[in-house]
Amino acid sequence: MLVRFNVKNFLSFNTRDNGKSEEFSMIAGKVRSKKEHIYDDGKNKLLKFAAVYGANAAGKSNLVKAIEFMQHTVVRGLPNGHTNKYCKTSSSNKDKASYFEMEIMLNGRYYSYGYEVVLSQSRFVSEWLVELNADNTEKIIFERNIEVGSYELGATLKQKGLIDTLNIYAGDICDDSSVLFLSIMNQNKKNLYQKYEKISIIRDVFYWIKNQLDINYPTQPISDYSYLARANDVDEVCRIISAFGTGITGFRMVDVPVEKVLGELPQKLRQHIITDIEKKRAEIRNDEEDAEITLVMRSNIDFFIITIDKSDKSSCQTIEFSHGTSDVLFQLSEESDGTVRILDLLEILLAGENKIYIIDELDRCLHPSLSYKFVETYLQIAAERNIQLIVTTHESRLMDFDLLRRDEIWFIDKRTNGESDIYSLEEYNARFDQKIDKAYLEGRYGGVPIFSTVFPIKED
Repeated sequence: MLVRFNVKNFLSFNTRDNGKSEEFSMIAGKVRSKKEHIYDDGKNKLLKFAAVYGANAAGKSNLVKAIEFMQHTVVRGLPNGHTNKYCKTSSSNKDKASYFEMEIMLNGRYYSYGYEVVLSQSRFVSEWLVELNADNTEKIIFERNIEVGSYELGATLKQKGLIDTLNIYAGDICDDSSVLFLSIMNQNKKNLYQKYEKISIIRDVFYWIKNQLDINYPTQPISDYSYLARANDVDEVCRIISAFGTGITGFRMVDVPVEKVLGELPQKLRQHIITDIEKKRAEIRNDEEDAEITLVMRSNIDFFIITIDKSDKSSCQTIEFSHGTSDVLFQLSEESDGTVRILDLLEILLAGENKIYIIDELDRCLHPSLSYKFVETYLQIAAERNIQLIVTTHESRLMDFDLLRRDEIWFIDKRTNGESDIYSLEEYNARFDQKIDKAYLEGRYGGVPIFSTVFPIKED
């Protein structure tokens, strides 16, 4: 689970007045109500939901982008365009290091992983992975000071044979400012992890960042609908879909010709998919056991699953929906934007354990009552699961103490110099009987737009 995220000198996030990074936290506050909203392991109490409010251009999406930037950098390296992502409110920031750090709960233990990077120069400055103890002490797993070319491997890794191997890997990149040790140690190291169990934490943290963080933007589909394709209880899924007022009463997987699907794709994309299929075909031919490959293709208006077995037989299916008692089936492209949005969000309600969903603009295409209903349903489900949902939103109806805890409400506000501040409603002494949504819209907590006159009245 996500505990905290810190960022400095990235997009609209610079530093706090004390020079520290901006911090977003899922640590529960002093609120005593709605204990079912938190995960409590006896060490920490973590929230399972957070709603982030703010005016347009205040920096809500920048928080999501910062988390995704850190994930992308660890998994695939610095993304395109990164040299221009530093906070431009001060010209000196161009040559200053940007700071990214995550605290996570993994396998019952707490860890902090982070790095500093001078974005304009594509140059990593430092990197660290430490275990956080209950007595507020830290146990180093590895630490790099890349500028001086030094590194330290913690006692956990000092196993006979293992430490010699790690010293070779770490020594090779000790002054290499273009790579992260966490990334290098998860490239073709399968045999190493099989041989030495103590090094598994480096693999586990990498795959937590890669697989547990599910980050989504308004312009992209949230789900690939694989939850519908693998649904064991179709009636239960239909019941959930229907409960959100979509009018959908059923769905079924329908066969479609593979050639037809590929033929309607742009040539460049079609060639990319065909190449990918050929690679997968070669893999399953060399597999001694029975195997098949499955490719899921999803756009805003289409969904297809292509399956190829070991005998090279291929099939393709899509999902079609029924409404009411009619036998007429409707394609995804024929459903409303709001219905498609709900179908996407259902992925979260049907998710398993240990997943962190981050949704930018939850309320896009949704009626306010539907946004409220979804969050209400999520919180009921989350009470039985270790999952987290972090959303940005403008929907003030969610600011309801019958629905949320005070520490689940966050704000992002932009200063006059263009820098964004992150803060929680916990920082305010708001009475529990106060109309928080009304106070928010009045600007009591910041994070709302301030308008000037669009068409000034001309005096005679």
